[in-house]
Amino acid sequence: MSTAASPAKLVVRGLSKEFVSTSGTVLPVLGSIDLEIKSGEFLCIVGASGCGKTTLIRIIDGLMPASTGQVLLDGTPVATPGADRGFVFQQDSLFPWRTVLDNVAFGLEAQNKPRAASLQTARELIELVGLRGYERHYPHELSGGMRQRVNLARALAIDPEILLMDEPFAALDALTREVMQRELLRIWEKRRKTVVFITHQIDEAAYLADRVVALGGRPGVIKEELVIPFPRPRDLAIKRHPDFLACTQRLWEMIHGEVGLA
Repeated sequence: MSTAASPAKLVVRGLSKEFVSTSGTVLPVLGSIDLEIKSGEFLCIVGASGCGKTTLIRIIDGLMPASTGQVLLDGTPVATPGADRGFVFQQDSLFPWRTVLDNVAFGLEAQNKPRAASLQTARELIELVGLRGYERHYPHELSGGMRQRVNLARALAIDPEILLMDEPFAALDALTREVMQRELLRIWEKRRKTVVFITHQIDEAAYLADRVVALGGRPGVIKEELVIPFPRPRDLAIKRHPDFLACTQRLWEMIHGEVGLA
C-alpha cells in the first residue's frame, strides 16, 4: 500500500513470522504483511496485545529474521541491526554506570567516532531533548521521563535513517506521557526522521501520527489504516477537540473487535 508517488523509504513485502515451540508446534505470529512508509513519515501501529506489533518492529530493525518476505530500507534488504536504524525500547535500557553524556555518546563510540566529536554531538542532542545541565547525572538520578529523553537522544546520536519506537512511553504516568508526546513531536519537527511507533494508546497514535495502521488477528495482519487529518504543529489541546475525539473513536472501531481476544 503506497502512501506517496515518490519511492518509499521503508518497504515491508510479504512478511510473515512463525515460531516453533519446544514441543515442535508451529506458532504463527504474523501473516502476510505489506507496508510502505515514505521518507519523513510518522507512522503509528496499533493493535491488541499479541497481534505481533513488537515482532514486526523487531524484524524491521533486524533483531530477528522473518519467516518469509523481506524488509527494504532505501531499497536495501534488512538482515541485521544497523546504524541506519535507531531503536527506542519500552524500558530506557541505559547503562547505569554511565553519565547522561556518556550514555548518549555510546553509539558513536561503538562506531569508533572521535571522542571529542562524539561528546559534542551528545551535548547538542542532550540540549535538543531538554536535558541541558544534566550531562553529569546518572540514570538513577533521573525521573522516568528524563531517562526516556536520554534514550531518545542516544538513538538520534547515530543519525539513523529511521527511528523505531516500541511503546517508549508505556511505563510513564499519564501526565509525563503527554509531556513526552509533545516533546517527541517537537524533536521530530526539527529532525524529520522517518518514525515507526508502536502503541496501545489510540489517543497517542492520533496525536503523533501522519498515518495509523491497525494490526489484528492471530497471526497478525494489517486490518485497516487511517490517515490523520490534523495539521502540524499540534498542541496537546487538540486532544479535547471534537474532531480529535471522532478520530480516536474511528481508531477504536478499527481495533475493538480484536481487544476481546487479548
